[in-house]
Amino acid sequence: MLKRVFLGLFIAATIACSAAPRITDIDVPGSNNLKPDPRQSLVTKEIAELVTNLGYKKISLNDSLGSVIFNNYLKDLDGNKSYFLASDIKDFEQYRTTFDDDMKNGDLTAAFYMFNVYQKRYNERLQYSLKELQNKFDFTKPETYTYDREKLPYFKNIEESNQSWAKKVKYDYLNLKLSNQKDSVIKANLTKRYDNLLSQSKKINNQDAFQIIMTAFTSSIDPHTSYFNPANAANFNIDMARSLEGIGATLSSENDFVTIKSIVPGGPADKIKKLAIDDKIIGVAQGNEEFVDVVGWRLDNAIELIRGKKGTTVRLKILSKNQDLSATPKIISIVRDKIILEDQSVQKKIKSITKDGKTYNYGIIEIPAFYADWKAMQAGNPNYKSTTRDVKMILDSLKNENVDGVIIDLRGNGGGSLNEAIDLTGLFITKGPVVQVKDYRGKVEVDEDEDPSVSWSGPLAIMTDRFSASASEIFAGAIQDYGRGIIIGNTTYGKGTVQSAIAMKRIDSKFSDKDDQINLTMGKFYRINGNSTQHKGVIPDILFPTVFPADKYGESSEPSALPFDTIRSSNYTKVADLKPTIAELNVLHNQRMKTSKDYEYLLQDIQEFKKKDAETTLPLNEEELKKQRDEQEEKNLKRDNDLRKLRGLPPLKKGEAKPLKEENFDFIQNESMKIMTDYIADPKIAKK
Repeated sequence: MLKRVFLGLFIAATIACSAAPRITDIDVPGSNNLKPDPRQSLVTKEIAELVTNLGYKKISLNDSLGSVIFNNYLKDLDGNKSYFLASDIKDFEQYRTTFDDDMKNGDLTAAFYMFNVYQKRYNERLQYSLKELQNKFDFTKPETYTYDREKLPYFKNIEESNQSWAKKVKYDYLNLKLSNQKDSVIKANLTKRYDNLLSQSKKINNQDAFQIIMTAFTSSIDPHTSYFNPANAANFNIDMARSLEGIGATLSSENDFVTIKSIVPGGPADKIKKLAIDDKIIGVAQGNEEFVDVVGWRLDNAIELIRGKKGTTVRLKILSKNQDLSATPKIISIVRDKIILEDQSVQKKIKSITKDGKTYNYGIIEIPAFYADWKAMQAGNPNYKSTTRDVKMILDSLKNENVDGVIIDLRGNGGGSLNEAIDLTGLFITKGPVVQVKDYRGKVEVDEDEDPSVSWSGPLAIMTDRFSASASEIFAGAIQDYGRGIIIGNTTYGKGTVQSAIAMKRIDSKFSDKDDQINLTMGKFYRINGNSTQHKGVIPDILFPTVFPADKYGESSEPSALPFDTIRSSNYTKVADLKPTIAELNVLHNQRMKTSKDYEYLLQDIQEFKKKDAETTLPLNEEELKKQRDEQEEKNLKRDNDLRKLRGLPPLKKGEAKPLKEENFDFIQNESMKIMTDYIADPKIAKK
């Protein structure tokens, strides 16, 4: 299995002090006047050391890279060029070639100054928007609003910015007007919206600024080296484990209130039956301690109080949806527990298709990510959560239900645990190599499935799309290389790099007070045939056209991405040579596509996406915008009803919602079942 790179490898040298830091006034009137703290300076220096000495991509932190970091930072702050003025950018240019030295020295003065200027401009635009709401709007003029400013220059001055933002407010107003809201209601709603954005802006702290600065830094090295501040690190690890310890409720921030948006079935909050959707949490207490008032708090800070270790008690002060702060809150106690996020875990369904009078049943397994609860596993919990364990249980149930084939749906699966990709492959092959990993020293290690047992030996298909990445590509590539199954869908993302999660507290004891981490690219993985998936991804055996072009979506669209290359092939034995079979399946698939209305609409969607993607403006003329929307709505309704007719469903009337119990038709999934049925049912194909 893949060996972990431990911090014993970390070179603990520090960067010698160079020139004295530039004197820059960070304080900017109209902003929160955020300043870096000493710990953030130390973290910056340590990360500069890590990416330089242990990163897979050998880089020199010089003026050239400093300029890239500078550009990325500007883009992360104001990529749409909606806030900064040209004079701001001119002022910032003095820092372009010093960002590299700043990162090495942990000098965040310039970066925080730029952030404070950004926040000042952000607040100014919202205050201006509130003022604009007092005006009367004329929606008969032939005006347009340019919403996509990415390729335009920064505003020349405040007057030009005002002109653009006046049109944005006008568009926001028109958007609500077309939904038949009264003027008084529109003004109230937009005032509330802009005020809420201003309120959220006031809650921005130096951790938020630092996260953006470090993201600009690490993304300049490669797209997947990432720093996570403590809040983001916690969320990342919850996502990997698909579990957390808390009350079992999803929370959001609405008008300064922490609000319950969903309750996890079977969780602590669900069991007590005392909480409802849209309830507002106004106070939090640990056990019998005093309550802390959380009205107006940042959501992540409130969540930190509400989450806690399994078995501990949290008390909440609750107001119902329609109560205000003058009402008497109810107080409830909840014993925290471990919450399994089942709705974000592997799911199964069984679907059927008929060919020549015979029905074929397929087990469809949707895998949203490659997750593993490492803490539970290391603690010896025999029921720890992981993708492979969940899929194995589903495969066992599908065998009992006598399905004819299994389809693994990896669409939208961005990856996760490398070990899970290896173990999952092992459910479908006896033994053998699954992936090759080259580390930052150039050493290649072959990671194998060492378990001879097979959970499913029958017909297998893997569905992919442009957003199937990383571990998804390892699994799909291995299945393809072994000839174990058929890959169907779109070419995958093309992420062929391996990250090691390094907790900052493991680097040095001076970081022990926080739970932040860096995910550092320290290796590159290769298929067992020697090809990298980097840039090129996995190309399906049955290829569908994609709505998302490679120049804008996928690894090949990332300027700092590592290149495609190859290494020696592993020593492995194919399960089968599927090339002749795939050729026959493609013939039958292409014949169906010639007369498929769904396929015709898919091609139309691709053209429509290209057209929309090229647009940058919207009309501010009420009649024109309404006409556009009515025509699009009519077109969509006609299309939906044409397809509903093909499926024997009654047509929908304008404005009528689809019945709640009616499942969305998945054309790609349906065609995958037809391809599998061709594979199983046609003796000419099956014997090849």
